[in-house]
Amino acid sequence: MKDWRTQEHVGLKVEADGHTAVVTLNNPPAHTWTVHSLSALRDLVGALNADREIYALVITGDGEKFFSAGADLNQFASGDKAAAREAARRFGEAFEALSAFRGVSIAAINGYAMGGGLECALACDLRIIEDHAQVALPEATVGLLPCAGGTQNLPRLVGEGWAKRMILLGERINAETAVRIGLAEEKVGKGESKALALEWAKKAGKQSPTSIAACKTLVQSTRTGTHASALVAEREAFVDLFDTADQVEGVSAFLEKRAAQWKNA
Repeated sequence: MKDWRTQEHVGLKVEADGHTAVVTLNNPPAHTWTVHSLSALRDLVGALNADREIYALVITGDGEKFFSAGADLNQFASGDKAAAREAARRFGEAFEALSAFRGVSIAAINGYAMGGGLECALACDLRIIEDHAQVALPEATVGLLPCAGGTQNLPRLVGEGWAKRMILLGERINAETAVRIGLAEEKVGKGESKALALEWAKKAGKQSPTSIAACKTLVQSTRTGTHASALVAEREAFVDLFDTADQVEGVSAFLEKRAAQWKNA
């Protein structure tokens, strides 16, 4: 697979910060998604999964006003169902890949996150929102619906009632409300979300990346599996970690009172 650091990613700016990949949405003026940028995100996450030096992913928007305003509605103006089907598929592929990223993913919501923009943030593990930002799923206002996980991921975070307020009533919520209802984990000042996201990513980097991948899979399995089967899987995953170099390194580092040097293997 090509090195993601040297590849061109349509609509995205990508850089490495230690063990963290920083992805900046970059399709001015509002960083709307196209089928091309969605494919670029899908492929990028695949490349990051293959890079054992990457433990975390931070995603944010370029500038101060927009995280992402969602889909570019110009692509739906013709009413072409084939185009709509392709766009829906691309959204699904991109954000499901993001959700399945083996490391920790953090959305730094630096401005408006509307529709597919918010759905991108919902596909991440954690969300930091700046105090001037606003979020919404307004698709029904234009005769559409959230097709990139919004109707499924939002209620898991905020409950059915708030999800229905946002989706069925088209309510736009501010940063304070987002934190209060559990949509975001932290609120910060303007321009501060990326720095905190990188700080969180470094905290994640102190954990075993193989342990994080296993824990994330187990936590997300609660969305579909039974409690009883998940408990069995949890115990099996614990034992499986004894096949990894990171387990040996982690225990040894603790006993030797030194920082662990992870191999992500």
